[in-house]
Amino acid sequence: MNISKLEQRVLHCLAQGGRIQHVWRDNRIAEVDCWNRDGCRLADLTLDLFKKLKRRGLIESRGGMPYRISRLGLASVRAQSDNR
Repeated sequence: MNISKLEQRVLHCLAQGGRIQHVWRDNRIAEVDCWNRDGCRLADLTLDLFKKLKRRGLIESRGGMPYRISRLGLASVRAQSDNR
């Protein structure tokens, strides 16, 4: 699967234990924020990128919980070194 650099960045954050918080307005998702496992916000996630990841099945939400990476997303993300 062909995944852009921004998609890779978001998926890598989610693969390490991050989550995507969403806000509903008028029966639609209006705002999204990507948080990593340390509680820092990833500024690269836009609503359009979120919709693209959701449409491709790379992220999923179960029971109204925050969005997390799906099995397909885990298989699609490339390995990346974690320089801390």
